[in-house]
Amino acid sequence: MPVTVKIPSPLRTLTAGAATVDCEPGTVRELIDQLDSSYPGFRDRVCQDGELRRFVNVFVAGEDVRFGDGIATVTTDGQEVTILPAVAGG
Repeated sequence: MPVTVKIPSPLRTLTAGAATVDCEPGTVRELIDQLDSSYPGFRDRVCQDGELRRFVNVFVAGEDVRFGDGIATVTTDGQEVTILPAVAGG
């Protein structure tokens, strides 16, 4: 069973408008690699120097990966991963 990755609106230009993309379970880094393989340029938009950009939040099953293993957080079958860029304003 795949991991469902929710793609935020600003990144949907890279995914041909897809709001969700299914990936094989693995670490968050591996999911980003899978997304970049299918949608070139994806990694550059969410990562810098091999880590998540400061303004990009990633949640695995509702938990912020920054408070766990970061980009090395492991995902399992059926989980939902949400990529959420920080937005200024309010």
